[in-house]
Amino acid sequence: MYVPDAERWNHNIEYHPLLAAAVAGARNVLDVGCGEGMLARRIRRDGAAVTGIDPDARSIELARDQSGADDITYLRADFLEHPFEPESFDGMVSVAALHHMDTVKALTRMRELLRPGGTLAVVGMARNDFPADLPWEAAALLTSFKDRLFRAQWAHPSPVVWPPPHTYAETRRTAAEILPGVRYRRHVLWRFSLVWTRPNPAGPQG
Repeated sequence: MYVPDAERWNHNIEYHPLLAAAVAGARNVLDVGCGEGMLARRIRRDGAAVTGIDPDARSIELARDQSGADDITYLRADFLEHPFEPESFDGMVSVAALHHMDTVKALTRMRELLRPGGTLAVVGMARNDFPADLPWEAAALLTSFKDRLFRAQWAHPSPVVWPPPHTYAETRRTAAEILPGVRYRRHVLWRFSLVWTRPNPAGPQG
């Protein structure tokens, strides 16, 4: 059954506002692992030109069906292999897709495709490292239970990969190595975020 975007909620959608805000003002945005296009449509409504890429045929079919004709460019392709030109985008987002790929290759590719001064924003999933992460797990379970009392969780149609291959600590170290100065945050609902602006040696353009 079709559910309008405004009525959908799950642990990924919870963090869509964070991603959209991070690339506000970007003119050309790439959504890596776009699924059926909900985040891409949100960013398009803010005025950016948006390209969504995902290897799953069914997800791309649904994305095209739910978006206006010629409104968003959707590509059924492997992000790591598709021949984008370097520095093609001044904004890039990805939600719950990083753990589907080789993390080092994916973050390196994202860095290469981002223009100087552009911003990358990722919300991803990682593996708990017990017992150190036990307080985070307890907080997540409590928050999720509370949310489900008031909101029905929308089940997305995209493929699921579980468990993630890396812990939160491993992901944070890898991101810091590839994206110097990246802002890493751990979020309650089993997610982390990375926000990074590529340095622009030329400075602001007048």
